[in-house]
Amino acid sequence: MQKNIIIFGSSRRNGNTGGLADLIASELDCEVVDIAALNISPYDYQHKNRDDDFIPLIEKIVEYDNLIFASPVYWYTMSAQMKIFFDRISDLLSIEKDLGRKLKGKNAFLIYTASEEVVPRSFIEAFENSFNYLQMRFVKSLLVFENDFDSSKEKIDSFLTSVKGV
Repeated sequence: MQKNIIIFGSSRRNGNTGGLADLIASELDCEVVDIAALNISPYDYQHKNRDDDFIPLIEKIVEYDNLIFASPVYWYTMSAQMKIFFDRISDLLSIEKDLGRKLKGKNAFLIYTASEEVVPRSFIEAFENSFNYLQMRFVKSLLVFENDFDSSKEKIDSFLTSVKGV
């Protein structure tokens, strides 16, 4: 059985994306890690932030098969919290290479909320490109408009089937 974890990045834990993450987590019986609640500093070239929560979080994440990233669409891309998380992956390319290599082959999923029907391609591409670079398998994404969970039931069910099916 595949192990799932949701990596949630938003400035509002109880907002629309948080609600979607909680719904998915309840159906998959998995944990939601709120990266905004952790002490994760921005990337710096001198690695002065080595004692924050990023490396312990990655050590936890690599134990899972399916990584579900959750972010609202902010200014055409991922949230600031999620961006810091992805920026810090640079640590895995320089000072924690063996740990970073453990992301290879993981299944990546994306859940997100937006207030407009047309989501800019740049939002998805930021995740796709990161997953490709890390040699992760981008399986599926799920968009729910704001708090429209009821009318998105079919899409949510399809997403859950995909996660359970890998």
